[in-house]
Parts: sequence; structure tokens; C-alpha cells
Amino acid sequence: MITFDARGPIVVGNWKQNTTRDEAVQLAERIAAEPVTGVQQAICPPAIWLTSVRDALAGSEIELGAQSVSAFRNGAFTGELSATMVAEVCSFSLVGHSERRHLMGETDTAVNEKVRAALDAGLAVVLCVGETAEQRDAGTAEAVVARQVDLALRGVERNVGHLAIAYEPVWAIGTGRAATAADARDMSSWIAGVASRLVRGPQPAVLYGGSVNAGNATDLFEGPHVTGFLVGGASLKADEFTAICRAIAPGD
Repeated sequence: MITFDARGPIVVGNWKQNTTRDEAVQLAERIAAEPVTGVQQAICPPAIWLTSVRDALAGSEIELGAQSVSAFRNGAFTGELSATMVAEVCSFSLVGHSERRHLMGETDTAVNEKVRAALDAGLAVVLCVGETAEQRDAGTAEAVVARQVDLALRGVERNVGHLAIAYEPVWAIGTGRAATAADARDMSSWIAGVASRLVRGPQPAVLYGGSVNAGNATDLFEGPHVTGFLVGGASLKADEFTAICRAIAPGD
């Protein structure tokens, strides 16, 4: 289980349902070949390529994560991967990504079950939260995000150094429309405040996700509570992923 340093910087690449096996291995090798000092780097390939990418990352400090885990320990759950299975290959998992919530129907209750299953299996967790465009326009963004964080962390009583919370406004994912630096800063501060009331001990790292690229990374990273990024499309290009990491590396 890895520890996410709340001081940052952290950059996690989510490859989603992309890459062939050869493409995944080559992408991992290219990222591993250009490590960025002072930045905690991690990637989440499709589940079917996890072992191949693990081998490609051998000897590097880049962490390997799953894109999701099952809430169930084992049993008749065709197509699912338990957290204990994933923990044999990975050090962490994403949980509650907006595409899982909105396309796959994952509820806040399911997200909570997955968070607890992952932590119990020895995986660290990147918990994803965020509002839709309609919720933001209605002025309920903070309430929506607070509810998601609250419900996801119910029953989680442990050192949350093994937890990062990724704010990903649904309206900015894969749209090319990123939140402004002020949007990212304000919601990250809100999330940090909500988390401080829910957990004991060290506070979780807060990441921003949503159309992050090398051009906007520096601006989005400003503020005391944005400690890194959850990167989607840009993580499928090794040069772009590395450039994002370099943009927020200490001393740069």
C-alpha cells in the first residue's frame, strides 16, 4: 500500500478503455524512462494489461493502479475483480470515477463499499468526486461534493495517508473544457475542509482531474490544497504526461 503525500505533487494517469497490450507496454516503458524527480507518478491501465504493465515498470518508482475494484470479497460475480486480486498486482485503485457513477450506475453506497474493500485488501485509494454541469449551474456543487465525500468515507477509520480525493467536475472530463484555476482551488479547499471534519489524523491529498494538460497544469496547481492531478486523455501520450509532471515538479 502506498502513501499519498498530501504535500504533493502527485500525478495519476487514467488510461480508461484504451491501448492494445503492445501500446500499453510501450507507453509504460516510455513514461518510466523519463522519471520526474520530486513527483509521485502513477498510472492506471485497463485491467487486462495490469500484469504486462507491472512488468514494464519493473525497477521504476512509478506506482501501478487499477481503474476500479469490486465491492465483493469473492463469489459469483462474473466479470468483477476483487480488491484482494488487484492487490496482488497493484498498490492502489481508483474508486468512484464519474464514468463509473454516471455510465455504470455506481451509487454512493457502492462507492463506499468499494473504498472499504480496497483499504481492507491493502490497496490505497484515489476517491473520485465531482458535480455535473446542471448541479453547478443550480448552485449545489459544494453540497453534492460534500455528500459524495461524506458517504464514501462512512466507516473508514484509519490513517488516510492511503487515500487521495480527486475532484473531477463531470463537465470538464474529456470535454476540453477545464475548470479555471479558481474553480480547482476553491473546490479543493472545500473538499479539504469537508475531509478534515470526517477523518482523524493526517489529511488526504486532494487532486484535480478534468482536461488537464501541459499547458494548464501550472495554473491549476496553484493554491494550498491542489496537490496534484488525475489525468485522463493526456496520460495516453508519454511526452504530455511527463510534461505535466515537470510543470509541477519542485523547483520548476
